[in-house]
Amino acid sequence: MNILGIETSCDETSIGIVDGDGRVLANVIATQIDLHARYGGIVPEVASRQHVLDIRPVCEQAIEDAGLDWGDIDAVAATHGPGLAGSLIVGLNFSKGLSAALGVPFIGVNHMDGHVYGAWARTEDHDLEPFQELVGEQPIMCLVVSGGHTELVLLEGHGKFRLLGETRDDAAGEAFDKVARVLGLRYPGGPEIQRVAEGAPETDPFPRAWMRGTDEFSFSGLKTAVLTRARELGIYPPNGVDGGADPDVVAGLAKAFQDSVVDVLVTKTTAAAKRENCAGIVLVGGVAANGPLRQTLTDKSPLPVAIPPFKLCTDNGAMIAMSGLVNFRNGRRDDWDLDVIPSLRIGTSALV
Repeated sequence: MNILGIETSCDETSIGIVDGDGRVLANVIATQIDLHARYGGIVPEVASRQHVLDIRPVCEQAIEDAGLDWGDIDAVAATHGPGLAGSLIVGLNFSKGLSAALGVPFIGVNHMDGHVYGAWARTEDHDLEPFQELVGEQPIMCLVVSGGHTELVLLEGHGKFRLLGETRDDAAGEAFDKVARVLGLRYPGGPEIQRVAEGAPETDPFPRAWMRGTDEFSFSGLKTAVLTRARELGIYPPNGVDGGADPDVVAGLAKAFQDSVVDVLVTKTTAAAKRENCAGIVLVGGVAANGPLRQTLTDKSPLPVAIPPFKLCTDNGAMIAMSGLVNFRNGRRDDWDLDVIPSLRIGTSALV
């Protein structure tokens, strides 16, 4: 069995293929970072038009990389939400046409389900087989952190999620991008903040929004705190590290911001995992590529921690193919005509 997964929810056109054991046979990603960098963020109309240009050659490359023929594909999966409407339409129309042409089932995948199941996709350096055996016996805590989402989700069994908490304002990745802009750093902000924060001098810490008594998050106030201090230090409006701002000042603010985000994410995740008697913790989403977050969670968690390799953290087709495989095994075939699911807040995923 081979499942082809299509991801076009935002600004990456990606197609991945997994076999029946969840092994990644191909994972091709066409990024639009350079295209949107001039605007300091993603322009939805530009993103959707680029998907139209990229999706066919990316799909052909994935088939070639996997060493397969079109007749070897047993099902087509695609992200049906959440995401940018124009970008989603490109992927959905292409995938429905492909499934009809090949005469194979189409499987709609919730984008957040995809991130979670991306952790189960098997590569040469990543295999969650020990966690696989625990699913259904004990819950697994999933921290989903990306540009659009910051959520604590309890995986109670394959296809059964329970949302414990989410951000009340900015997602963690969104905060990284906006703070990077305040500091005069390039887009995307996450990698830039991590880069300049390495070896940064100590500076006064930023506050933590603990949202005590809840499993929810808030990063808007932290973003405002960075903006206020940047103004006080005279580096906002930004000149950039190469445009007159003291590099040590920029680096110190970047590190203090990053430390605050990581501290809150790790502390709240480990506390919730212990409370829910979880077997382990899975960290997924684009922000899961952040080195300090990966290291701090691994070091401080009293439970086993599983994190996908970097290439499976950001939006990618392999994670959609893996979620499609789980869908397929759970009897879900054709749900492209269902309403787009806005979030996991409905209590269960599209897999049920």
